[in-house]
Amino acid sequence: MLFHYGGQRVPNVTFRLFSEAGWYELSTADLFEHKTVVVFAVPGAFTCPHSPIQLLAYNEYAETFRTNGVDEILCISVNDPFSLASWAQDEGADQVRFIPDVTGDFTRNLGMLVNLSDKGMGCRSRRYSMLVKDRVIEKMFVEPEDFEAVPMVSNAETMLSYINPEVRQPEQTSVQMQMWRAMLSA
Repeated sequence: MLFHYGGQRVPNVTFRLFSEAGWYELSTADLFEHKTVVVFAVPGAFTCPHSPIQLLAYNEYAETFRTNGVDEILCISVNDPFSLASWAQDEGADQVRFIPDVTGDFTRNLGMLVNLSDKGMGCRSRRYSMLVKDRVIEKMFVEPEDFEAVPMVSNAETMLSYINPEVRQPEQTSVQMQMWRAMLSA
């Protein structure tokens, strides 16, 4: 499923984050104003096997994204900051910035909130990716509603191809190998 939100601004919300210095707030203006940002969303930290694959690909291709004009890569999830920090550390994802949408306001206002209570997860985000330039969504790729499926359009490769169809992607990365294994075992 492919959505195009051309010209729509990102929702105006404030995120509450936690660092070693304590709690602080970060607005969508802080995250997106005067920047080109790639955002991808996952249903939750540690939602295996596909969220780690999606995360690690964005982390692995971060330098390629930067050389193609992307200032920052964000992972947004309807999660608490502690779970996201633990997941980032567990996966060794140091090239992606994790943004906890604790209340789900950003996700809800974007129209991406989905009820996964039947899976024991409550309200979460659909899996998607988007390219945002100066707070305006240029392109958005949204996966079908089944969060357990392999990310086919919200993955790093699709976003890289959109940003630069000529981009040379790394050959047979460890992330691609994990994806193929997950697809074969499904």
